[in-house]
Amino acid sequence: MIAQIKDDDLRSRIDAELKRLLKQKKFGLVFEDHMPEGLNEGPIYPTLRIMDQVLHAPDKDLWHALIEADNYYALQLLAYLYPGMVDCIYIDPPYNTGAKDWKYNNDYVDSSDLYRHSKWLSMMKRRLLLAKKLLNPKDSVLIVTIDEKEYLHLGCLLEELFPEARIQMVSSVINPTGVARIGGFARTDEYIFFVQFGDCTPLALPLGKEWLINESEKSDTSNTPFWRMLRRSGSHDTRVERPNLFYPIYVSSYDGKILRCGESLNISDDRNAILCADNEEIIWPIKKNGEEGCWQLSQEKVYERLDGGYIRSISRNENGWVITYLAEGEIEKINDGTYKIMSRGGSNNELQLKGTETKRSFIPGTQWRIPIHSARHYGSAILNAIIGQGRFSFPKSLYAVHDTIRFFVANKPNALIVDFFAGSGTTLHAVNLLNAEDGGNRRCIMVTNNEVSEQEAKTLTKQGLKPGDEEWERLGIARYVNWPRTVCSIEGHDVNGQPLKGEYLGTDHRQMKEGFESNCVFFKLDFLDKTQVALGRQFRELLPMLWMKAGAFGQCPQLEKDGVPEMLVLPENHFAVLTDEKSFGQFVDEVDKHEDITMIYLVVDSDMMYKEMAKHFPKRQTCQLYRDYLDNFRINVTR
Repeated sequence: MIAQIKDDDLRSRIDAELKRLLKQKKFGLVFEDHMPEGLNEGPIYPTLRIMDQVLHAPDKDLWHALIEADNYYALQLLAYLYPGMVDCIYIDPPYNTGAKDWKYNNDYVDSSDLYRHSKWLSMMKRRLLLAKKLLNPKDSVLIVTIDEKEYLHLGCLLEELFPEARIQMVSSVINPTGVARIGGFARTDEYIFFVQFGDCTPLALPLGKEWLINESEKSDTSNTPFWRMLRRSGSHDTRVERPNLFYPIYVSSYDGKILRCGESLNISDDRNAILCADNEEIIWPIKKNGEEGCWQLSQEKVYERLDGGYIRSISRNENGWVITYLAEGEIEKINDGTYKIMSRGGSNNELQLKGTETKRSFIPGTQWRIPIHSARHYGSAILNAIIGQGRFSFPKSLYAVHDTIRFFVANKPNALIVDFFAGSGTTLHAVNLLNAEDGGNRRCIMVTNNEVSEQEAKTLTKQGLKPGDEEWERLGIARYVNWPRTVCSIEGHDVNGQPLKGEYLGTDHRQMKEGFESNCVFFKLDFLDKTQVALGRQFRELLPMLWMKAGAFGQCPQLEKDGVPEMLVLPENHFAVLTDEKSFGQFVDEVDKHEDITMIYLVVDSDMMYKEMAKHFPKRQTCQLYRDYLDNFRINVTR
């Protein structure tokens, strides 16, 4: 085709350009850029509708927010409310394991989908581009957790979207017992990407020796609690020698909770003849070579240890759960204060102990093997204690999220933190815990949809229900998991109204039943008609959004009467609104009485008039309604 070009100069230039291009190699991420997953790509005009709120600190301005929405639309709203103002974004997106854990175009994506990876990347790219608008380019961090299914693709995507940032990946053990992989190694860890902008760097924090890399620095274990294996080892450790200590221990298959002890077997009894109920397992003291051993403790002693919190199930091997306990000498160290009781938790409500040690401040390495980051013991166990079992699978450890974000916000007591894959609500729980530790006033905004699980969807569909029905919606993740957890953790009780048990680890004996001095409002994302907005007929619907944009100070205001007031002056919320320009003089007088007002909304059509009005508030931020709102969502959708 080039040879057919008659112009010699043009033919020569195109031929040279083609040869240059053919020599170039394509590096980086290449994937199908799928059509949006059921999203409206036209202009949207979002707002927030109040669903509920929890008020546990009426004298404090600290208000968190949960937004029930598709996070793509919620991010568009947040990009308008907080452009370049967010200090930390922490997200735990779907890991795309092929186990139907996320949807694209309203269909679950499974392992048989040939476009599974590119659909996931398309979904993530759209949201990360919006997230970029939120982050403070001078000093902020984006934190993304992922596992081995997508970490390579995610890393390339982050490099492509954020070339100006410094990116580092950490490996974090979240399941010390491991998750079996057929034909492969058991998975114990996941990966955390830290995308750091501007001056953002991790802080040196006072940490325990479990964070140290050098094993020689960990050698002093004199004050580390020692949990001994319940199966006897050494001399006299067989069934024949100790027949009274050969008995079954029944545990929950789900989490290793010890349910009861069976009777000791006669020497001639066959242990395989002993049966258990569904969802239970029988643990026997079987040695590594398959020989029948015996337990260290009698049934009576086991029950005593359970009552005291001195026995636990920690892992699984070929013979089932491994049970450990504290010997008498270790219990004495608890009584004399050598070990500090932090809380009770885990499947057997065992004591969480900490030996006396001196912490020093440092930045850890990229391999995190921190016991309290176990998702089973400090994610599922904590969540189940609050809202009950079966509502949510695989929540993050509360302390894993807490530790991850505090490396970047420990020196920012007023940080704004966003999680737009909020799931069960661990991030807000962790932010409240961090605030309780150091007196901070950090604010968290969570976004999650209200989808039900695949199995629940099938069950509800058989019952003739569909999305939008109240019976369906009440079982969604926002309303059935996140919001109950948020309310209960703030107020210090479970969903049945019973006080939460135990203490928060790493705190000065902070009881979970104390809750937190904070407040939270539950919103649902709604959409408005632009014509009605322009005519000023949806002021009531926009008011929660104006509250958020002004910083979410005080309780979110709501209009008690129909109609639109000429002005609203709300010093407790730090903002004021003028809706009738004829009242401008009176409005100025009222605003000048309140130094707490930092945001001024002016409803005026003329740009010139707006600029003249804004001159009266040189030390306050001003915004032109409804022009600013409408133009933002009309223009940005084309970018």
